[in-house]
Amino acid sequence: MRRLLRNQAALLLAVGGLYLLATVLAGTFLNVYLWKSRQNFAMIGWFTVAQQLAVGLSFWLGGKWVKEHNKMNALRLGIAVSGFFYLLVLWLRGEAVYYIWPLGLILGLSIGFYWLAFNIVFFEITEAGNRDFFNGWMGLLGSLTGIVGPWVSGSLISLWHGDKGYRIVFILSLCIYGVAAVLSFGLEKRPRGGIYLWLEPWRELSRKESPWRPAAAALLFQGVREGVFSFLIGLLVYIAAREESKLGQFALITSAVSLISYYAAGKWFKPGARFRGMLAGSLLLAAFILPLLWKVNYATLLIMGIGTSLCIPLYMLPMTSTSFDLMGVSEESAGKRVELVVLRELSLMTGRLIGLLIFIAVLSVNQSPQAVTWLMLLLGTAPLWGWLVLRRLLKQGAGLKHTKIT
Repeated sequence: MRRLLRNQAALLLAVGGLYLLATVLAGTFLNVYLWKSRQNFAMIGWFTVAQQLAVGLSFWLGGKWVKEHNKMNALRLGIAVSGFFYLLVLWLRGEAVYYIWPLGLILGLSIGFYWLAFNIVFFEITEAGNRDFFNGWMGLLGSLTGIVGPWVSGSLISLWHGDKGYRIVFILSLCIYGVAAVLSFGLEKRPRGGIYLWLEPWRELSRKESPWRPAAAALLFQGVREGVFSFLIGLLVYIAAREESKLGQFALITSAVSLISYYAAGKWFKPGARFRGMLAGSLLLAAFILPLLWKVNYATLLIMGIGTSLCIPLYMLPMTSTSFDLMGVSEESAGKRVELVVLRELSLMTGRLIGLLIFIAVLSVNQSPQAVTWLMLLLGTAPLWGWLVLRRLLKQGAGLKHTKIT
């Protein structure tokens, strides 16, 4: 155990795994909980918009704290605010739907502070040669928590009908957040950086030859898909099945498939395979939406979910690893890693907001199942556009040099 605690990468993975478990336990059914109080797609969309605005703001403002002070405190604050959010939901109960914007902003702040610190520490303790390996392990942990969390929470909600099951699930998540916060004190305090450059993300994008231009565009396209799919799939599964246990079952099956695919990707996926891997992943992500054009029911949603889980590592590993590799190509870029992580998140946030606003605009005119399906197919092709703008950088990725961070 002592040897494990000395291994900062393993400890960071443990903290990340617990955070993911707590988030998946409660988060899988959060939108369903809101939907049961008020059946309105636009409401859920605006709730997600509020989250994304707060995520982007917390990354940009929190960047100064993380670079010039103690980044571990930002990570712990993110965990603590996550717990506070679910305390508020427990207190408000059915009235939560009337506080969509403040609740979304609070949840977004918690997500932003946690992932800002996590991404910086992740970058500092990994290198270009082992980054795909650790990304694979994070995906593996995400899949494991995705198997256990939704099944447990779905079973508890089905066992205790009404709000009681949801309250038990939210309280359980609070406890796990607490364990993650305690465990985070085993992470070593990282060295402080220099002065935080507030406008560096915009300066980097203004440079004509900057590799961050195609990287930011690809991240934007990733966000276009993520912004809507992150909440819509689970909601559609619940609407189709009308049972929380079915949503838990869906998450269990798709996460089990994802576990296998991320394990395989972490073991065999190499930097040289990023170009073809991301292209294949992008095409398959769009192809597995096609069954929904025939009919939207639990079976077709499950086909899409299993297919997505199988091919998502092919797309996500090149996206994640390439952007992190760009932070370490020189001592200058490594010194600006906080600002570059902020740039990465702002690009994702912009894409997510674009996708969400398209979703809200379309559904304000037409809320038919056919409109939702065709919209999903449209947004689902965004990763392919991301590959198109990133393809040259992917070919160069295997040869990128990396500056070691101490």
